[in-house]
Amino acid sequence: MMKRKIIIAVGVTMLLGILPTWAQPRARAAQEENKSANELSIRAQTRYPGSKSLPQDVVWTREIYRTLDMTKEENGALYYPVEPMGDRMNLFSLIFKLLGQKKIPVYEYTLDGTERLTADNEIKFKDVLDRFSIYYEQRKLKDRRDSVLVIENSDIPSGDILSYFVKEVWYFDQRSSTYGSVITALCPVYHRSEDFSSERVKLPMFWVNYKDIAPYLNGAMVMASNFNNVANRSMDDFFVTRQYNGEIYKTTNLQNRPLAEYCKTDSAMMKEQKRIETELVSFEKHLYGSDTLSTVVKPAIKEKVSAKKTAKAAAEETAVEQEAAVQPEETVKTNSKKKGREKTTSTSSARQGSKREAAAPKASVRRQRR
Repeated sequence: MMKRKIIIAVGVTMLLGILPTWAQPRARAAQEENKSANELSIRAQTRYPGSKSLPQDVVWTREIYRTLDMTKEENGALYYPVEPMGDRMNLFSLIFKLLGQKKIPVYEYTLDGTERLTADNEIKFKDVLDRFSIYYEQRKLKDRRDSVLVIENSDIPSGDILSYFVKEVWYFDQRSSTYGSVITALCPVYHRSEDFSSERVKLPMFWVNYKDIAPYLNGAMVMASNFNNVANRSMDDFFVTRQYNGEIYKTTNLQNRPLAEYCKTDSAMMKEQKRIETELVSFEKHLYGSDTLSTVVKPAIKEKVSAKKTAKAAAEETAVEQEAAVQPEETVKTNSKKKGREKTTSTSSARQGSKREAAAPKASVRRQRR
């Protein structure tokens, strides 16, 4: 009986010693995976610092939402190549791969279209795949109980991401006296063809915090020119320098109303978009005072020009008055000349008539003599 108890105790001790050693590789592997992911992101952030972020304690901001149409030539650098070609890939393929590798988080797109970049609204990669019917395979790894999701490049719907929502924040920093804009969030829009319909349905997928992907965008190069294929720039530079062409569809307001809600026609929409763009430009112009020289020189030049115009107008009026005064004298002279001509004409005709009358009796006397 004692021997049996001793054997059981030894067996339990050996089992308890084996279990931690068996569980250690799994825990170590997960720890190393998380550590490598964090080290990679830190390394990427160090190598590619990315764009500037929104300054703190600014005195003025204006939030603008734009839609980027990938069919436009200005935005083609973000769309091509449609499928990854080696290290080259478009914007959505890059975001999709980063999300699959758990390097960036993505956030739920709500019905009101406002981004909420918090942990409560974070969504998982598998939920994105299931929600938008993206094909994937679930494969188990050797010596591990968990599985991985495998998606082929041809199954990534990068060709159907035909537009993006971009949030810009325009700001004025009083401390540095700078006026500019930063991009804070991106949202790919999936244009999916429905059954028995030729029209595509636009499905916003998720919001991405621009700060999370900025280091990776800084390392992704895109073609900058169709005429010089050597000229490349990073995707981050493309966004920072605002090389894209986007139309305003919403601004942050009290009622959270998009432009389409109160602009019922296309002409009204274009007019409102132009008004907002003009406001952004006008705000910058009125921020800074004019140069002292320009404030002195420009009014003086304007005064000289106006004085010249006034003198010219007065001279023209005087000339017109002089012409008007000269014209009656000329008409009087002309009339007097005409009257003199008429008098001379009548006098000569009278003389000719008297000569004829004087010659008439002589002719009659001659006839009588004959």
